[in-house]
Formats: sequence, C-alpha cells, structure tokens
Amino acid sequence: MMWLAQILVGLVALLHLYFLVLEMFLWTKPLGLKTFRNTPEKAETTRVLAANQGLYNGFLAAGLIWGLCTAQWNVVLFFLGCVIVAGLYGAYSVNKRIFFVQGIPAIAAMTAVLASM
Repeated sequence: MMWLAQILVGLVALLHLYFLVLEMFLWTKPLGLKTFRNTPEKAETTRVLAANQGLYNGFLAAGLIWGLCTAQWNVVLFFLGCVIVAGLYGAYSVNKRIFFVQGIPAIAAMTAVLASM
C-alpha cells in the first residue's frame, strides 16, 4: 500500500509543478489562456498575480517532494492538507472545478498515506 501512497503523492506534486509552469510562464500564452478561460487582456492585467500564485504551487510541490524523499510522512500529510484547503478555497472563491482538479487527488493521496501507516 505504501507504493500506492508514494505514487499518488508524487502525482499531486507533479500536478502542482504543472500549475507552477502554467501560472508563472504560460499564463498569457494560448495554453494558459485556454486552461484558465482568460482573455488576453485579462491575462495580461493579472499576470503578476498568477505568477505569485504559481510560486505558491511550487512551494506545495517542493514540500511534498521533500516529504517523499525523506520519508517524513508528517511533512507529506501537512502539505497534502495545505493542498486540500487550497482546493476548497479555490472552489469557494473561484470555481468548483478547482476542488476536483486539486482537492480530490490530494484527498486520495492523503487517504493512501494514512491507510499505509
């Protein structure tokens, strides 16, 4: 069961690295515009905010990777909890779809980690 937990945590980390790239580097590009359903004008005016948000997603990924690499499951659980809270807040404040993209994978990973302990 531990291997499943490790894979799921790794996937959540990769997902957040992808968010980092989308928000920091592709926000005003066609993929970023399509993904976030933005107009070029709106994307340009929110570019700096998106880059800041991308950086935070990078910190979430870094924390998950750090916890995985050092087998510190308390660290992994902390960062998964942060991802879940971010997904809940994103669903509340922006779009419910955020919870399904961000929150559900983190809940699955947290469940697998807890089940393997």
